[in-house]
Amino acid sequence: MQSRVARLDRFISVQTGINRKHVRLMLAQGRIQVDGVRATDIQQPVGEFSQVLLDGQVLQANTPRYLMLHKPVGVVSATRDDEHRTVIDLLQADYRHSLHIAGRLDLNSSGLLLLTNDGRWSRGLSAPDSGVSKKYRVTLANPITEEYIQAFADGMYFGYEDITTRPAGLRILDERVAEVTLTEGRYHQIKRMFGRFRNPVLALHRCAIGPLVLDPDLLPGQSRELTPAQVQSVRGATRCANDHGVAIDAR
Repeated sequence: MQSRVARLDRFISVQTGINRKHVRLMLAQGRIQVDGVRATDIQQPVGEFSQVLLDGQVLQANTPRYLMLHKPVGVVSATRDDEHRTVIDLLQADYRHSLHIAGRLDLNSSGLLLLTNDGRWSRGLSAPDSGVSKKYRVTLANPITEEYIQAFADGMYFGYEDITTRPAGLRILDERVAEVTLTEGRYHQIKRMFGRFRNPVLALHRCAIGPLVLDPDLLPGQSRELTPAQVQSVRGATRCANDHGVAIDAR
């Protein structure tokens, strides 16, 4: 999921086998174009979605893809799995195997899942410290009381990681149903937080990630591409989180 950025001379060499020393001459001869413009600098960066032509032949012309999927229970958030059906298996698009997942849901959870081939975009969403809010509807085995609200807002100490969770929002929707909003993604965080009250989670459904809300017209297993405005809204949300001092984990 690393964003692929390389110097132009190295990119041409890797793609064609041409020695990097000869790329300078090729540039002088006007044989290379990047994004429709004649290239002149061997140090020009080439990104994963840069269009690169050599003598009119396409060396790279990747298209960025951004999908919203309504993940059903019983499907794994993985590109391949030997035991279960994966979210990639649910897709019909011919480019589905180029996608990866931005923010996973476990096998028994459902709701909004985002898939993309844009590594930089997905890291801004799925890193544990991204600061982008995620909203969930949670069904519990036992009644929820008002004391849960303050406990979630105060944060909880997880001894295994030696961390205290960030303040989380909790809104009681029904006796055993709550809406939880997180700005981080610790391992099984919601289940572990309710576990402090010995209240098992029966169902977990992600409703929104940042400004993106699960399309109500999507049935479980269905997907659609994000609109350009939705893609940009996510970029804006991650920039805003970072501007407020949230460190983006770029692993």
